[in-house]
Amino acid sequence: MSKTVAIIGGTGHQGPGLALHWAHSGRYQVIIGSRQAEKAQAVAAELNARLGAPLVQGMSNPAAAAAAEVVVLTVPYPAQLTTLESVREQLRGKVLVDVSVPLQPPKVSLVYLPPAGSATAEAQAYLGPEVRVVAAFQNVSASHLTDLEHPPECDVLVCGDDAAAKAEAIALAEAAGMRGLDAGPLQNAGVVEGLTAILIGLNRRYKATGAGIKVTGLGPKPEA
Repeated sequence: MSKTVAIIGGTGHQGPGLALHWAHSGRYQVIIGSRQAEKAQAVAAELNARLGAPLVQGMSNPAAAAAAEVVVLTVPYPAQLTTLESVREQLRGKVLVDVSVPLQPPKVSLVYLPPAGSATAEAQAYLGPEVRVVAAFQNVSASHLTDLEHPPECDVLVCGDDAAAKAEAIALAEAAGMRGLDAGPLQNAGVVEGLTAILIGLNRRYKATGAGIKVTGLGPKPEA
């Protein structure tokens, strides 16, 4: 039986592309969440037109979080905690995959580490132990998520303190056609988030549109 994944703030840059891949995989029931349910429904309708079937739903953020088993947060860092406040009760007992990156405009190519060490650590501290928070998908360019015929050629680094929660994020990466890698505990999330600023700088200097991360030299996938 497929699980239900909700993408909170899913009408922005990265959310629709992830929803497209997860719905196309057939492994998940997908819900787009937004502050305005109508906006989420409009994006869901656009995705369903591409998919050729009504595979994506649109709801308000709280309704989406309540209906899902796994929740993915794809909002800009300044909106992270206010968005989490709106769905805090609905997240209890669930896995939250946080895609937030603490960038500080206009110098978005410079790494910034918040006092807690990472945006993901801030989310975990705010939500408490009843929610299992992991960091993932920070280094995946939204520009690579629009083409179903060509999966993104990059790896997804996953950090968290709960092994089962990390396994959920790795499964989401694989459903989107990427390789998910266990990058260690939540303490490491600051490094993964900081790589996004470095990738932005690489894109600018080398006139690219979607630099990503690919880890080389790994052996077979470790057994669970």
